[in-house]
Amino acid sequence: MTSYARLQEQLVEAAKQMADKGLVIGSEGNVSVRIPEEDRFFITPSSLPYTELAPEDTVLMDLEGEVLSENRPPSMEAVIHRKVYIARPGVGAVFHTHSRYASALSAVRMRIPAFLEELVPYLGGRREITKKAATATDELADNVCKALEDRAAVLVASHGTLCVGADLEAGLNVAELVEEVAQIYILARSVGTPFELPEESLEMHRMFYKFTKTKA
Repeated sequence: MTSYARLQEQLVEAAKQMADKGLVIGSEGNVSVRIPEEDRFFITPSSLPYTELAPEDTVLMDLEGEVLSENRPPSMEAVIHRKVYIARPGVGAVFHTHSRYASALSAVRMRIPAFLEELVPYLGGRREITKKAATATDELADNVCKALEDRAAVLVASHGTLCVGADLEAGLNVAELVEEVAQIYILARSVGTPFELPEESLEMHRMFYKFTKTKA
């Protein structure tokens, strides 16, 4: 079983990588990791730049929403992470990013259709977009879970993306892929209309996704 200290170190490393890859700026976004075999998770704190983040700054919470550590307040969007963990027992990590191209699509409430094969086997199909709701509310968390379903990522209306994986590495990979696909989609729309994959192709890739579940 992974120790708490090791999970905290891994969470900090993943958060710093998220920032280094340009998926967030400053203290934007948030990351969490589920503690195996427990109804608890660690999440990044509120309003602390990732350049200053240390393992002892991460916040321990349970799935009831109770803060179990007294070091710092958790991200104000912890409710989304908590509800995703409840709805998706196989998810081990959650990333909320503000990456440039995906955020642009979320700002105009434009979903990403299944126009690239990578969207289905690695992300679970087209990128849906949530209904708009106030930040850090149960309503927004419920909207995220509803739009996410069994996929690996969803666009959050006017608020970036929510990506999941079985572990931190898988979740970060999903966040990177969503941003790449969003950029390709915007570029494709600038020169024409991207074609959605035919249903028979989608079904084949869905079977692969069900087998891998993006490790979640």
